[in-house]
This record gives sequence, C-alpha cells and structure tokens, in this order.
Amino acid sequence: MAQNASMEEFEALLNESFDIDTPDEGSVVKGKVLAIEAGQAIIDVGYKMEGRVDLKEFAQPGEAPEINVGDEVEVYLRQVENARGEAVISHEMARREAAWDRLEKAYADENRVEGAIFGRVKGGFTVDLGGAVAFLPGSQVDVRPVRDAGPLMGLKQPFQILKMDRRRGNIVVSRRAILEESRAEQRAEVISNLAEGQAVDGVVKNITEYGAFVDLGGVDGLLHVTDMAWRRVNHPSEIVNIGETIKVQVIKINKETHRISLGMKQLQDDPWDTVEAKFPLGSVHQGRVTNITDYGAFVELEPGVEGLVHVSEMSWTKKNVHPGKIVSTSQEVEVMVLEIDSQKRRVSLGLKQTQRNPWEVFAETHPEGTHVEGEIKNITEFGLFVGLDNDIDGMVHLSDISWDERGEEAIQRFHKGDTVQAVVTETDVEKERISLSMKAMDDSFSDVVGGVSRGSIITVAVTAIEDGGIEVEYEGMKSFIRRSDLSRDRSEQRPERFGVGDKVDVRVTNVDQKSRRLGLSIKAREIAEEKEAVAQYGSSDSGASLGDILGAALNRDDE
Repeated sequence: MAQNASMEEFEALLNESFDIDTPDEGSVVKGKVLAIEAGQAIIDVGYKMEGRVDLKEFAQPGEAPEINVGDEVEVYLRQVENARGEAVISHEMARREAAWDRLEKAYADENRVEGAIFGRVKGGFTVDLGGAVAFLPGSQVDVRPVRDAGPLMGLKQPFQILKMDRRRGNIVVSRRAILEESRAEQRAEVISNLAEGQAVDGVVKNITEYGAFVDLGGVDGLLHVTDMAWRRVNHPSEIVNIGETIKVQVIKINKETHRISLGMKQLQDDPWDTVEAKFPLGSVHQGRVTNITDYGAFVELEPGVEGLVHVSEMSWTKKNVHPGKIVSTSQEVEVMVLEIDSQKRRVSLGLKQTQRNPWEVFAETHPEGTHVEGEIKNITEFGLFVGLDNDIDGMVHLSDISWDERGEEAIQRFHKGDTVQAVVTETDVEKERISLSMKAMDDSFSDVVGGVSRGSIITVAVTAIEDGGIEVEYEGMKSFIRRSDLSRDRSEQRPERFGVGDKVDVRVTNVDQKSRRLGLSIKAREIAEEKEAVAQYGSSDSGASLGDILGAALNRDDE
C-alpha cells in the first residue's frame, strides 16, 4: 500500500511539474537566446523546448536587428512542437500582443503613443507602434497637405489613436492632431503677447485671391486684400510676395477662435483726410478708370481715393449705353467733382460735365429759323428723328412734315437713313429737345404775304360759297371768311349775297406762318373805315349820322 501511495505522489508531482514548466500555446513567454546562426536566433523557452526566430523580427523599421547570445526576450508560443520537434515561436507576435495591450490602455486614457512611419499604402501610410501596425490617413499627416513624406519615414514621433479594433486588427492614428494641439498651445502663447493696434513684423506664408496669410512667429494672421492699401488692389500679389517680411498692424483678435486680422494701410496716412481740400466741388481732375460696372465707372483720382461716375453722368447723348461702351479700364479721363461724402468715403464724379452741353451749343449756333440737314435716325408714329451735330437728334413732328398732305400720309414717303432738310423751330436746352419743321422749308407763303401784315386791307376773289361763310383766294393762298365776319350789319351776314369771282376788300386780322393762313374779315374792314371817318369828319357829339359823315366824305372826294 505504501508503495502505491508513493507512486501516486510521484505522478502528481510529475504532472504538477509539467503544468509549471510547459507554457500554453497562444501565450507570451520569456526565452533565452542560445545561439545565432543562418539569420535566425535559437531561443530556449523552457522545459527543454527550443525554437527559431528570424533576426528581422528583432529589427526596428529601417534599423539593423539588435540581439545577442544570452539576451532574454519575449516570444509568442504558437505551437509547442512541430514536425522537427521544435517549438514554433514569434518575437514579432509577442511584440504585437504586448503592443495591443499597451495601445488599448493608451486609447482608453487618450494618451499619445510613439511610432514610426515605415511604408506607403493607398490613401495614406503604415505606422509601427512598437509591434502593432497602424494606418495613418494622408489627411492626418500634417495640418497642410504634404507633397513629400520622405523626411518623415522611419522617424520616431508621437501619434494620437483615433480608433482601434483588436478583433479586426485595425488601428487608425493621426499625426495632425498632435501638431494642431502643439500649434494651439503655441498660438495661445503668441496671441497672449499681442494686442489690437500693435504694429508687428511678419513673414508672408501664403497668398490667396482674398488676401495673404502672415506668420507672426508661430501664429498666422490674415491680411485681407482690402486692408493692404488705401487704393484698390486687384490681387494681393501686387503688394506682397511669399517669404517677404512686412510690417502690419493687429486690427482684431478673436480670443475664442484665435483668428487674427491684420492691416497694412492702417500704418499709412489716410488719403480721405484731405479729399475735400484737394478735390473741391466743381473742380476738374485727371483720373484713371479702375473698374466698370453696369451702373457706372470707378475713377481713381489719387492712390486710395476713387470716385464713381454714374452712368447718368457719363454722356450728354448716350443715355441707354453700357458704361463699357463709353470708357475702358485703365483709360485716363477728365472728370468733375460733383459731390463728396467723407463719412461714407464716396465721391460722385461727372464725365459729361467736362464738356459743353451739346444742346446749349446747338442753341447758340443754330437759332430758330436755321436750316439744317441730317439723316433720319428713327421713324415713330408721331414723327421723324433726324441726326444733327454732336450726336444729338431733332424731331420733325407729323404736323411739320408737309403743307399739302396729312402727317400720317406724308411720313410714309420717308425711310431710315434718308437725308432730309428742315428748319429749326425751337430748342429746349433743359428738356434736351430740338423741334424741326420740314414744311417750313417752303417759303412761298412768306413770299406772298411778305408785304401783308395785320390790319392791312387787301382785295380777294371769292372762290366758293358755303353755309358757314365764303372761301376766298389771295395770290394763290386760300382763306375762309366766316359768316359772322361777312358784314358789320347782321342782316348782311349772308354768304349767298356773294358770287364766285366777286372781288371783295377785306381787312387782315391775323397772319399765321405755321398754318400758312390769313385771317380775313369784311366786318373788321367796315369797322375800321367807320372809325377813320369819324376821326376825320365828325365826332360822336356832332349828332351827325354815319351816313351823313360818309356822304359828306364822298362829296368832298368828288370835288
């Protein structure tokens, strides 16, 4: 019995020794380097088990392996015994397991980890985190796009773990997060030493369409294009160059976003302080067109001072034309100062005011009655527009086209581009209107009535009898005498007492050049004769009748 007991105890001790000395597969164990041969290290992992590991597993990225006989290393036991009776072990897998444990703790504590970029893959780079391989996206390499990552390869540096999945073996890290954190600390320190209104030196780092970024010693500020100079700047490159050191003023600091606004023109004299003295109202100056819009053109009077020539002030005659058809960019022009608003920094300029009003010039050089010739520019339902000197037009109204035809009929004979002659009848400078008459070119009426004036007594021939009066003719000119003007005596105001071809003496009551009509009256002649007879041969107090007076006058004439 005693012998059986001792055998059982021995077996138990033996099994216990096996449990202690033989490690489990899939675990990390310590081993001792026995020898180095044929590019491999022979490692004793205990319980008379040896395994082989390639020397490259002991090398850091880009470095030679560091291992010597007698070193104690950790290996991962993949298999206790293979076909050759050796343990299957891996130092790299041991490092990976240890690294994952360490990285998971760092990820949980949001701590940085150290690693080295050792390879390039699609969309980014691979990073060795001391045994575990992580993915570094291209967007997370730096705060700005990196064109050449060569200098970063194999360099040990800190990274921030963005996410990790041990089961899938995925780790994503960021170098940019570390840099941004460092930059934020640096920015905070630099900004704490800056104050609004302070003048500082900076280096131009980048130029965009809207301005330039200036490095103030670890923090960037934006120098907007509108703050580079008092004058209009089309592109920042006109003022600054990349790498140039410039003096700027701190305009504004946003403590929350750490954004800094800078200015250069604030360190220079403001030209608007002397605008009213240099450019008094009504003065004329030479300027350069800097910009053209739909509503006008901007003209630079001096660097930093621009004024607007509104489209309505560009030309006396071109009313509905785009400003670009009148002036061009960079053109030198003469302008007149019309208005200044220093508070709003606005100057209103006039281009047409530097030239004489063409309607005033026309009124001076073409008084009423002047004959003009021009080309028909346009035909409307109410008349013809004729081109005159200095790009101005005159209008011939329908009623002024012909004496003999109705205006609607006469206008049909004309076409755009025809050259016509007319007489200036009126010039309204304020309304910019010139009235012309084509029918006034016919002077036959003036020739006929040249010696006839209001009050003249002329002899006419009756050409027609109508109910309302009689039609008469004088030197080929037709006129009409109304019934009420046929006699002073109401009973004699009968048209039928006249016959066609009768000669009648009449008094001229009106000479209308525009209508080419004579106002005639028999009644007015009789009244005028009565007044004359009374004045010569009697008075209203004599008691003599008109018949007595006229009879006496006739008798005297006979004698």
